[in-house]
Formats: sequence, C-alpha cells, structure tokens
Amino acid sequence: MLEQLNRAMDEIERGLDGSIDVAGLARTAMTSEHHFRRLFSALAGIPLSEYVRRRRLTVAGAEVLAGERTLLEIAVRYGYGSGEAFARAFRAQHGVGPGDARRTGATLHAQPRMSFRLTVEGSTSMRYRLVEKERFQVVGYRARVPLVHEGVNPAIAEFVRGLGPEAVAAVAALADQEPAGIVAVCDNLDGSRAEGTELDYYHGAVTSAAVPEGMAALPVDAGLWAVFESSGAFPQTLQYLWRDVFTQWFPSNPYRSRPGPELLRVRLSPDGASADAELWIPVERA
Repeated sequence: MLEQLNRAMDEIERGLDGSIDVAGLARTAMTSEHHFRRLFSALAGIPLSEYVRRRRLTVAGAEVLAGERTLLEIAVRYGYGSGEAFARAFRAQHGVGPGDARRTGATLHAQPRMSFRLTVEGSTSMRYRLVEKERFQVVGYRARVPLVHEGVNPAIAEFVRGLGPEAVAAVAALADQEPAGIVAVCDNLDGSRAEGTELDYYHGAVTSAAVPEGMAALPVDAGLWAVFESSGAFPQTLQYLWRDVFTQWFPSNPYRSRPGPELLRVRLSPDGASADAELWIPVERA
C-alpha cells in the first residue's frame, strides 16, 4: 500500500504545472477515489486539495524568486486564471505578494514534498466488528455546519443545545435498531474535507418509525459497516479513533471506505470528561 501511495505522490509532483487527475491517483494507489481522499487526509493531516495548493504555490514561489518568467506566465503555469487570483493565493500562503517577493527577495513559506513511510504502531488493539445492514433511515433534527477537525465543533454544540430536552427525548424514543439510542450523523461532506467546508449534521435515531413533523429523514442504502468501539477522554478520543481507523485499521485490513454517512453513538460520563463511543463507517471489500 505504501509503495502505491508514494507512486501517487510522484504523480502529484509531475502534475503541479498542469491538471491533476484524482481518479488517476486513486488508480495508482489501487483504491477508490473516495477512499484515497479519506486516507490521504488521515495520513497527511490536511486534505489532498490543500496539499496540492500548497505544493503549487511552493514551486511557484521558487520561480517567482528565480525571475526567469513573468509573474503572469507563472500564474498561468500553475493554474491561475489571472495575475490577481495568483497574487491573492500567493499572499495567503507566503504573507507577501509575488511582485514584492521578487523585488525584495522575501522569505517564503514552503510546503515540503510528502512521502509515506512505515512506522511500527498498533501496540494497542482496536475493537471492531462488521455489520451487514439492510436499507434504513436516520430520523431527527438536521443542521448545515462547518467541518472542524480538532476539538468540539461549536456549531454542532450550539445546535444540540438549542434543541432542548423535550426534542432530544423525542428523538431518543424513535430508536428501534442498531446503533441504539441517539446518533450523531455526518453526511454530504465536501470532497476535499477541508477545515470550514460544510456538512449535513443529524442529531437523530436509526428507526423504522414514521417521520414526525418538524424532523428530517436521511435514507441510507443497504451495505456493510465496520463498527469501532472506543473509550476515553472526550472529545479527543473520538477524533483519535477516526484517525486510527484510517491510518492503522484500513491499511492492515482488506476493506476500504465507501460513500455514505458516518454514524457516531456517544455515551458521556456524568461530568462530560470521558465517553464510550461506537463509530460506524460504511465499507466494502478492497
């Protein structure tokens, strides 16, 4: 797997001054485009699109300082439709415009080229099971919220607080199948999974009941799910669980993620400092 991933990284470098075919990268990595994006984000710590943007502006920065091409030629070479668009992106990464950088020989910020290497991990076992589920629905309250990679998502926290205890109890009463109780469901995420992009968040229950007035329903196709269990500090343990699933479990098991919502069932301790969790990820045989 690492060899195929690093071949895909080589393809990214060759495509920095042209178009990069993510589907082609996924084929090189011998997986699906959906799983490749997810795996890259987990391993690299940033979305694929953000890495490509930073690398392009890094090599473009070197050409700006070299002075062999005009700024407009460099902008077009690295995919920007105008000098103004290039200048805005350049300033966002380097803290200085390309013209000033060329005139003053300014210090720039480089995104190093990434490669993946094997490290010995996995000393702590992961608890998981595989569940084949028929088509089902999640019913509850829905909000469109920004994606937050670390810490509590303030938009989700505010949304749940605003529901009130009666609404939350009404959702919990709907649950009649696995995963039991109230589930936090993330769906319709942006393909880049960049910080701040939006997703549909459901505070709901998996149920066969009719949809009550004022609630929303999310139909979910039949398929295979990998269910991971974790206990520890909240919310760090939950976020580390997602990371470990993609950086440790998937590379060592014959499965890959498939499109679909992610379901999280959390049982908080009385003081809210720790939690027991089940994370449901839609998977398929690799």
